[in-house]
Amino acid sequence: MAGEKMPEETKPAQPAPEANGAAPPAPELTAAESEVVLESEERAPEKQYCVFRAGRERYCLGVLDVEEVVEWPGVTRMPLAPSFLMGIFNLRGSIVPIVDIAFTEGRRPDLPPRHVVVASMRQSPEADVMRLGIAADEVLGTYSTSDPLLVDEAPRDVPHCSGMLRYDDRLALALDVRRLTETFPVPVI
Repeated sequence: MAGEKMPEETKPAQPAPEANGAAPPAPELTAAESEVVLESEERAPEKQYCVFRAGRERYCLGVLDVEEVVEWPGVTRMPLAPSFLMGIFNLRGSIVPIVDIAFTEGRRPDLPPRHVVVASMRQSPEADVMRLGIAADEVLGTYSTSDPLLVDEAPRDVPHCSGMLRYDDRLALALDVRRLTETFPVPVI
């Protein structure tokens, strides 16, 4: 077997480089692969919400609008304040007013809220960040979805609501921080 040639190792076929230096054409996709690509291109980006309960209603805020959630702090009551203003508290040197968006339901005085959801909003690039605390009885957590808010289903008699969030077979009122500050005007401190 001295004169026989050994078979050469087989290598995968390499596409010939184009004469002009351009990259070779992309491989064809199967129908299933192209559906996955189209589906991922059409899907809206996921948005996260902080879901909480105030009174009997569930609310949510986009996590980009939430600065933090704190346990119920020591609150300083304000004399002659509107009924929805529960008071103010100090958050690392910033005075934050706390509004009770469920004030119409009447809270029991012996059961104060357990948390404050601190929402923040910058009114203009030069202005300081405005913080507003929202009294919450229970923080249910965060929820991510790529589905848009249900705007048509939003109650018309709740001016600070920008839509409804469907999560875990439930609905939550989506709050708009700017509308919230207009509905519950708090004097600047």
